[in-house]
Amino acid sequence: MPLLFLNEKSWGTACDPTRAERAMADFVDAVRAAAASDGPDTALVSEVDVKALEIAKGYPVNKWIGASPRNRALWQRLRGLQGRSPVRSVYPAEDAAAHLEYRHDGETVLGLGAAHFMDGIAVSLPVVRQWQGDSVTLERGELVEDEDGTLDMRYDSVVVRHLSAESHLDRHLEWIRRTRSEGVTTGPRMWDGRADLYPHLTFLPRVEGQLSSLNPHWVVPVRRALERLEEAVAAWDPATMPEPEWRTKVSPEGETRKRVCGFRDLDGETRTFDLHARFTPGAGRIHFRLVPEKHTIRIAHIGGKIRPDL
Repeated sequence: MPLLFLNEKSWGTACDPTRAERAMADFVDAVRAAAASDGPDTALVSEVDVKALEIAKGYPVNKWIGASPRNRALWQRLRGLQGRSPVRSVYPAEDAAAHLEYRHDGETVLGLGAAHFMDGIAVSLPVVRQWQGDSVTLERGELVEDEDGTLDMRYDSVVVRHLSAESHLDRHLEWIRRTRSEGVTTGPRMWDGRADLYPHLTFLPRVEGQLSSLNPHWVVPVRRALERLEEAVAAWDPATMPEPEWRTKVSPEGETRKRVCGFRDLDGETRTFDLHARFTPGAGRIHFRLVPEKHTIRIAHIGGKIRPDL
């Protein structure tokens, strides 16, 4: 069930009522089409109730509903979806995104940021050109822990799935179908479905317990990190490349910390799994080693930064 996140910045723009009504009709059609592709449990997530918004400046939703029987019918179609607010109500934990900040054109964007963080789709009212595409690029600030333990704010650009017209849905249909069939929303489901979800990754048995007790903050970030590792290893040719072209930051531990990265491998031998990808919030780590002869990487640890006593 992909979540649809309302882009609050697309509402309340100055325009004439005729244009606002056309945009609202397109918005309802797009949202309903996405729900029809996904299923009856699709939820529209907004920071405030949609009925409290202005479609355009001086043109609130309540006024639009009462303007015509057609508008009233469109509203009933929209209200047929599950509505959830505020945005943080769908996070795995209330402060799950406290380490992140998303901006568009210099302005903080709650709905667009939540769509990226929760791996969903942003939906906008198509009044202005910037909200009339199937993706939106955001500036993301992320609080990360450096190798020496200090916290630092890192900035990058991220792309968010987006729709404001039915035609935008074509770009996302394959992803919606895959998400619907996989339904990976917990650590245990990642473990149980690992052969299908991550066919180029192998795992030590100890990882099952780590995924089973995975902090709710980390479910979405770990899933995304594993997906990026899977994509990189699937495209890797060990005969011509010493390691994959990583789709996320991967680095080895320093010589001092390598000694805490030894784990009993599948054949009973202890080996060093010091390569690691990161995820946040906190100092999340996925430790692994390359296994080029089997065209895979083997994962030994998913959790916090490895301590010497683990």
